[in-house]
Amino acid sequence: MIRPFLGIPLLALALPAIAQGFQPTAQLDAAVAQFTGVGVGQVGGAQMPVDPRLKLARCAMPQFGWLSDRKDAVVVSCMAPAWKIYVPVRRAVPVAPSAPAAAVIAAAPVKAEPVIRRGDPIMVEAGARGFSITRDGVAMGDAPAGGRLMVKVDPAKPPIQAVAIEAGRAALPGFAG
Repeated sequence: MIRPFLGIPLLALALPAIAQGFQPTAQLDAAVAQFTGVGVGQVGGAQMPVDPRLKLARCAMPQFGWLSDRKDAVVVSCMAPAWKIYVPVRRAVPVAPSAPAAAVIAAAPVKAEPVIRRGDPIMVEAGARGFSITRDGVAMGDAPAGGRLMVKVDPAKPPIQAVAIEAGRAALPGFAG
């Protein structure tokens, strides 16, 4: 009779420890704001608060650092227990000078005309000083000069990748000349 009675107080003592086992995300938000020097949602600060649904093990000393020199995200990590999260930082959006619509249209990239078309018979080359090797194949797609395409050289094997040189000629990547 005494054993069940003792088990209930022990369970009651364990529940607060279980409930306190997760790192409060509000504390992480405050620490990130202190690290960046700017509040959540402001330029230079966290884009948004850390998701409160995130269940991270409690950490005595979280560590903070920048993900890169661009300072576009803060890395928050814990050594024991081991976890790491990335907090994106709000960046100022550069305002481009206004340009006439005609200039914007003229600056649009022009798609290069393919020199090799799907189904074309082509010769795939590879070589260096002192040797060269060629293989006949069939283009599996279109490609402009300098563009990559897949070439079927053997019906029993998967296609290979090649770089288009001119009509009917391609080279293995690294051997394009």
